[in-house]
Amino acid sequence: MFNRIRRLVVFCWDFVFNHEVSPLRHIPDVAIRHYILQALGLMWAVAFGVAVGSYTFLAVSVIGHVVLFAAAAITVTTWTAATAKPDLFVRGSIQKKTEGP
Repeated sequence: MFNRIRRLVVFCWDFVFNHEVSPLRHIPDVAIRHYILQALGLMWAVAFGVAVGSYTFLAVSVIGHVVLFAAAAITVTTWTAATAKPDLFVRGSIQKKTEGP
């Protein structure tokens, strides 16, 4: 079992990184093969870097948007409560003045 998985990993590695096994073997000039392999490697490094950065900032962006939506919801709830029940916001000092002699 372990030997079969090992052979699969080695085959996949060689298929991608070994210029004599990969489809790049059909390019006759070894220098061009190497150049193309380097260009593909750079492309994949940039692609993964952008993806990971995007996922990282996505979490921050989602948290920021949740905070903004929560602030908007609290504002609307406060305005609605102030319209429907203004006495809810009155503390004891005003109530004591109206109840006095």
